[in-house]
Amino acid sequence: MATPPYTPPPALPPDDLDDREQMMKRDVLLVATAGASLLNGMHFSPFFEPVAILLRPFIAGTILATPILTLYLTSIFISLMTLLIAGVPAAIYERVKGLEQSNGASLGIWFVATLVLTLPSFLAMLGR
Repeated sequence: MATPPYTPPPALPPDDLDDREQMMKRDVLLVATAGASLLNGMHFSPFFEPVAILLRPFIAGTILATPILTLYLTSIFISLMTLLIAGVPAAIYERVKGLEQSNGASLGIWFVATLVLTLPSFLAMLGR
């Protein structure tokens, strides 16, 4: 039995390539924003100890009150709060512009706001 000859996949239309490029740019901004927020939740963050102290009464008496889980929950909580708070300027921008879907500009605003909130953690990481 003979195998059929190789036929390359059809070329994508130009507008589909533009859509893919825009999606890749958006994905990079989203990953960078998530990475910066995770850095803000690390143990060297100046927000870590105060949030851990405030979070402890809410998890006392549960299985989550073990020391290692308290540290993990504190880190996740700080990271999520960073994402939420940094998303407010981007949401305001989208509302003012009347956008129904996020574009590169609003994701860039979200990333810059995340970097601003993460700046104390960057400085603490560098030892300053």
